[in-house]
Amino acid sequence: MKRSYIWLICLIVCIAFIALLYLQGSYAKAMIKMRQEQFDENVLRSLDQASRELEKIETYRYLQTVLTQHGIESRGTTPPDSLYITDFPQLTDTIISITGNMSLGSLSVNRYNRLAETISKLQKHVREAFIYEQGVLDEVIYAVMYQASEQRFQDRLNPAVLDGQLRNALQANGITLPFHFIVYTSDGREVYRCEDYTEEGNDPSYQQALFRSDPMGQMGTVVIHFPDQKQFIRGVASYVAPAMGFTVILLITFLITIYLVVRQKRISEMKKDFIHNMTHEFKTPISTISIAAQMLADKSVNKSEATYERLGGVITSETRRLRYQVEKVLQMSLFENNNIALKMQELDANEIIGNVVDTFSLKVTQSGGSLDVNVEAYNPFINADEMHFTNVIFNLLDNAFKYRREEEPLAIKVHTYNLAETHFCISISDNGIGIGKDNLKRIFDKFYRVHTGDKHNVKGFGLGLAYVQKMVELHRGTIKVTSELGKGTKFTITLPLSL
Repeated sequence: MKRSYIWLICLIVCIAFIALLYLQGSYAKAMIKMRQEQFDENVLRSLDQASRELEKIETYRYLQTVLTQHGIESRGTTPPDSLYITDFPQLTDTIISITGNMSLGSLSVNRYNRLAETISKLQKHVREAFIYEQGVLDEVIYAVMYQASEQRFQDRLNPAVLDGQLRNALQANGITLPFHFIVYTSDGREVYRCEDYTEEGNDPSYQQALFRSDPMGQMGTVVIHFPDQKQFIRGVASYVAPAMGFTVILLITFLITIYLVVRQKRISEMKKDFIHNMTHEFKTPISTISIAAQMLADKSVNKSEATYERLGGVITSETRRLRYQVEKVLQMSLFENNNIALKMQELDANEIIGNVVDTFSLKVTQSGGSLDVNVEAYNPFINADEMHFTNVIFNLLDNAFKYRREEEPLAIKVHTYNLAETHFCISISDNGIGIGKDNLKRIFDKFYRVHTGDKHNVKGFGLGLAYVQKMVELHRGTIKVTSELGKGTKFTITLPLSL
């Protein structure tokens, strides 16, 4: 499968997961909002009911007090049946029924009509009298209640009764959460505060006017809040949270899976390139050795002493080259298993670098390039394995030589210096083809090789820089690289001094 297809599938699945998370979050938000609105409505309804009940209780209590003061015994709140107007139609029907059973011969029609008219007038008179008495009674009750409202608000309030009415009203509307309340007068003075009341700035509060029919100055306000309201409201979405959590886990698992697939695909491609490069790297010296051996074995060819020497040198050189490549592969295998054993000793890094540069400078000058060395490190002594440290410097110089530009002479600069009296630094820079940003972060991966476009003469396994980084880390050092495409590359190695 092409990498573009993998990324397309990854993008589609990620969008689907994000959309699913958005829908789940929107659903949870809508549920919380709906529950909050229902809770607010129930609380406000409960407060209104509690306020009305409190007014009824206060009215009944004061009326009882007034009646007692005037020596009138209260016999209940239900008036006698004889005062209800609805009984008069029944009385009329009874009279008509009685007169209907009487003989029409005994009464004349006129007398019957006068009787009905008299009954109608009687009904009207009684109804008017009842309405008048009811109005008088309302005026008396209003006058009594107006006298009650002249009392101080704090004298009329019974906190225990208010607490009970609030609790009953809330329970009647399905709210059983614990609540705290505080009561204020109309001018904002505190009258009562429940014992467990706490100032919760983040908790929403609700307020309700008390004795709303009284003058403004005699009214009060109760403020109530619920400490567990947030948990109660958000509890409606408690089952959505695990679903969102599992969705996130699935998304992360999918991304990790895609990453592993892409990484495995990249490793597979690098191993494929490694096998391809290894075939070419091994094929050349093997072919050269084979040709030299055939020439030595061919008796038809006249061979002089110089010919034997030249063919022997070719075989020795190509055998050394072949062994070097095999050792490089074996070394990386040992590094993976942490089976490498370093022979650490105090070395003069300037001296070793000088020897490597002297050996490599001939190869550079033959290609028309230059290799300059600037030794500024006044303390070059480090603890290192001589063979591996030499290979590190050689690999970096060899990389600079491989990735040079054909149109411009190669210029390699080697610079050594000390850093903060505790470290030895070496930088190797060149003016080669450079490395792009995308490749720069992968050059230390095993088997990875920077693409060189139409340039096919660059050989190797993609193990050189991986080997360099591993060796620098084993020497407790660091390696950094800066590069610009088309201008060159600079490697900087920092190693601790031998103190």
